[in-house]
Amino acid sequence: MYYVPTKNSQQQNPQPETTNQSTNFMSANKAEKSSRGSLWMAFLIPTLLFAAAIGAYLYVPKVEEMVQQNLPLVAGIGGGLILLLAMLWFWLYRRQKRLKSTAQIADGKPIKEETYHSKRITTGVKFGTFQGVFTPAVLTILGVIMYLREGWVVGNAGLLGAIGVILLACTITFFTALSMSSITTNIRIGAGGAFSIIAQSLGLEAGGAIGIPLYFSQALAVAMYIFGFREGWNWIFPEHPTLIVDMISFALVFLIVNISTDFAFKLQYIIMAIIFGSLISICGALFTQELNYNFEWFGSYPGSPETGFKGGNFWIVFAVYFPAVTGIMAGANMSGDLKNPRKSIPVGTLSAIILSTIVYLALAVVLALLATPKELVSNYNILIDKALWAPIVLAGLLGATFSSALSSLVGAPRILAALGEHKILFFNDKLTQVDSKGEPRTALLITVVIVFAALLLRNLNAIAPLITMFFMITYAMINVVVLVEQSLGQVSFRPTLKVPFIVPLLGALGCFFVMFIINPIFGLISIGIVLAAYALLVRKKLETLQGDTRSGIFNALAAWSARVVNKLPEAKERSWQPNLLIPVQGSNDLLRAYKVIYSLVNPKGSIKILGFTTDDDSEKSKILSTRLDELGDYFMQQDISARAALVQSPSLEEGVKTSMQSLKAAFFRPNILFLSLTDSNKNDEITANLMRQAHIYGMGAMLFVPYRKVGLGLEKTINLWVYFNNLDPKLEYRTEHINLAILSGYLLQRNWNAKWNVITVLNPLPEMSGDREKERAQAYMKRLQVLARLPERTNFYYVFGEHYKVLDKTVPKADLNMFSLRGDRIDIQRIRERVDSLETSCLFLLDSGLENALV
Repeated sequence: MYYVPTKNSQQQNPQPETTNQSTNFMSANKAEKSSRGSLWMAFLIPTLLFAAAIGAYLYVPKVEEMVQQNLPLVAGIGGGLILLLAMLWFWLYRRQKRLKSTAQIADGKPIKEETYHSKRITTGVKFGTFQGVFTPAVLTILGVIMYLREGWVVGNAGLLGAIGVILLACTITFFTALSMSSITTNIRIGAGGAFSIIAQSLGLEAGGAIGIPLYFSQALAVAMYIFGFREGWNWIFPEHPTLIVDMISFALVFLIVNISTDFAFKLQYIIMAIIFGSLISICGALFTQELNYNFEWFGSYPGSPETGFKGGNFWIVFAVYFPAVTGIMAGANMSGDLKNPRKSIPVGTLSAIILSTIVYLALAVVLALLATPKELVSNYNILIDKALWAPIVLAGLLGATFSSALSSLVGAPRILAALGEHKILFFNDKLTQVDSKGEPRTALLITVVIVFAALLLRNLNAIAPLITMFFMITYAMINVVVLVEQSLGQVSFRPTLKVPFIVPLLGALGCFFVMFIINPIFGLISIGIVLAAYALLVRKKLETLQGDTRSGIFNALAAWSARVVNKLPEAKERSWQPNLLIPVQGSNDLLRAYKVIYSLVNPKGSIKILGFTTDDDSEKSKILSTRLDELGDYFMQQDISARAALVQSPSLEEGVKTSMQSLKAAFFRPNILFLSLTDSNKNDEITANLMRQAHIYGMGAMLFVPYRKVGLGLEKTINLWVYFNNLDPKLEYRTEHINLAILSGYLLQRNWNAKWNVITVLNPLPEMSGDREKERAQAYMKRLQVLARLPERTNFYYVFGEHYKVLDKTVPKADLNMFSLRGDRIDIQRIRERVDSLETSCLFLLDSGLENALV
């Protein structure tokens, strides 16, 4: 939107104003050229139509006969249309003149003061409720099924049965429209209609998974409506080649949309007038036709001519009728072009559904009066044959299909442009380009190519059910969005139009029910396509929209789970997963242990990184905070749940103790304190105290000591050292001191696909022989392997004496050596000696008492 610069602004900032004037001039010129093109098209299209009408009158006998029989009425309608087109041409002429004046302003030419301040150029027309939502929705709903199939519905189901079919179908769409209206009044809906609604609530992945098939359905629907238009046209002119009719019809639709959406929507006023004129003609037949008062209230469902009247049932009739009421998104697709979508979409859509329902119900009664059930099921053109004036009904049929094609060709490119705006597809920058009229030009051209290819197929019956399925999934997901939002109970969900919980629930169930009533195979295929699209978009790692409720969904589930778990007896041993608390004073403390941390928590564990500092205002603290956030994000990219925070504390020891105490109140609290040693020994005593303190607070502890020369080596072999004298000989429901070591060793062995060696250190008592002690240990370890479900590839070794005395050929070398500790025997100096003697990295583990390797 460009405004004319004022005098004061020119004096204060002369250079930018020069640029502004240049931009205004170019935009005004573009708009003037666009308006000039619109004038030519507004002149050309009526001329071509008039020429076609004269040609039809001169060369088609049926048309000539029809005109001669109804000459006064034809003259009146023709005069009215000419007057309406003249008014439209005059409006376009005035618009061109106004834009030309605005271009003169931008070029520095003098103009009246009031015009100078009041005129502005817009990049696109914004529509109100009636033009942008109500009209396209009504014209899409009151379509070809109303003219050609409602009589068949009444003939099969009877009057009350037909009313039941209509009410059930309209109730499902009305509930969906209520859900859509409710969510629309709660969010700032963007371009793309249903895509924007779903994406803002369930994320771009879900929105894209629905939006992509919805776009193709909307585009292919243009071809289907043109086929419907052609069938009506060929009923009048059976000798006209179908392909030529299709191509000319599509060219006309494209030319109208290409002029401007505003022009297309204004043209729909004429079509709406024709449709309501046709309804008046149909009702007028009640005064000229012999009426049938012998109603069949509940029909016998004889079937249709195509099946040889082999019979049917209520649900077959319902499946045929339901697509008639699926035009509720015609207005919502224009969400990005509405002046006030929060108001226009609810008012326009709900009004269109209510009016259409009344029309369908009234028409069912009229049909029951005009014809017998046998006539209704065997003659699809019963309304044309019985109408007061058949040409207007035929014109209504053609206008309904033509307007539906217009609405679909206007809406589909906007969905495609919205998908491109959020980087969901390819060549997204191209897809979002708009012309001087604000039209998504590239998206429109791509849609034209798709429709043209569909027209060349000549028959969309094979995929027509799939198109309907995608519309139904879209409607179902809108109901699901409202269900989710209502269930979360978040304060952010406060729509100005509130609906009961039962409305979206019944709407969603109804949509899925209709899918499988119409065609269960295509229903499953469409759901599979949407799920596949969702999986592909998840891999693209799209950005998160503001207002995305997915985190709220899982927070609500987590809160609910927490309440349920708190009411149940504790079963921490069964649900144990490594959740590490990692205190650091620098990022290197984490980096040196990154590989072993990842291997311990992958895939279901989590980590909480706490950076400790004595001064949170220092530059060093800021750098540490930034670095820890980066490392936390890196863990998240590897599908590891990670959180990082900076803590100010007088000392590391006090800070870690306070953190462990505070985290005991958390539901998802860490269960292992993870520490690592550096080459410096100044913090050795602090490390030992923290491990003991963790045991007191009910947490396990891990101490990783990397060997500076080799790190973790090849990550192919793990040695677990077990001191037999520290174990309880009664091995029934749990073992002592080695639970955390066994569980951690299992995780490492699985993630590395490594060989696992269990080395049992024996130190026989004086009264026992070495052989007897070894037999006793072997029996124990064999039972431990069964109860702890150790891998079959586990190798067992038995040695006598301290570890540094048995480092010979009988004990294999390993990339990581693991030792279990006891809380009263933590000696950091001795730990360092073990690492130096083994010449490998080591992991020392202290049980909390809550782990159990035997469950």
